[in-house]
Amino acid sequence: MLVAATDSLNYLEALLLGIVQGLTEFLPISSSAHLRITSALAGWGDPGAAFTAVTQLGTELAVVLYFGKDIIRIAKAWFRSLPAMRWPDDPDARMGWLVIFGSMPIVILGLVLESPIDSAFRDLRLIAINLIIFGLILGLVDRMSRSERELEDLTVKHGVIYGFAQAMALLPGVSRSGGTITAGRLLGYSREAATRFAFLLAIPAVFGSGIYKLKDIGADDGGTGWGPTIFATVVAFAVGLAVIAWLMRYLKTRSYMPFVVYRVALGIFVIILVTAGALDPSSGYVAAK
Repeated sequence: MLVAATDSLNYLEALLLGIVQGLTEFLPISSSAHLRITSALAGWGDPGAAFTAVTQLGTELAVVLYFGKDIIRIAKAWFRSLPAMRWPDDPDARMGWLVIFGSMPIVILGLVLESPIDSAFRDLRLIAINLIIFGLILGLVDRMSRSERELEDLTVKHGVIYGFAQAMALLPGVSRSGGTITAGRLLGYSREAATRFAFLLAIPAVFGSGIYKLKDIGADDGGTGWGPTIFATVVAFAVGLAVIAWLMRYLKTRSYMPFVVYRVALGIFVIILVTAGALDPSSGYVAAK
């Protein structure tokens, strides 16, 4: 078994990782992969799954702020629908239920797979392969899919499919937004609709994971301490807010192809470094005693 073995990050390193988290969380390129690769290339070791999960709270707060009016409206409609005990007619109330149903797969699988998520799944070879394969799938699906559905067309079946796609992001390199966007495009949703639901669907999962992992911050195994983690989370929030606004404008007229090319190039780059012996695929890990 492998366990994380990291030296606690200093504030400069936390600043850089916070920027990386903010830049990559909402783009379909996997923020967890970028935190892992950035740390390995810089020689810092692996900041750990807990650091990744908690800094994602910052970017998810940016989602809550950006979509605040939508979230409040959906929450109010969902609460109003509870006494009816039937599938609601209000699209906002339906959206609330769809987010709940879509969040179940990642919650269940996240608990079941907690050990490999913290260790084996963070191998750089696996991350590189995931970047390449799921990047190519995103590109193929985006190119072939028709944009004939909007959020009003979401069904429970589609919401659950979105949810299982999101759960694939438990593998670093897949990308939470990339997985859910790919599922949405495959189901025929427009780029903007697929991306918007991906953001909304991520809220319960990211907050749940981040809060659950708070207990592991500053653990005795050398994990990153509270100060740098909080600092990185604040930085990620500020950067992430700007990225959301840019991405939603970008997707109105552009495709995901630049992200696909980038994912494939990064994956190949990591594989070359590992194959050449310049990068230890399990850097940041030591054999458990």
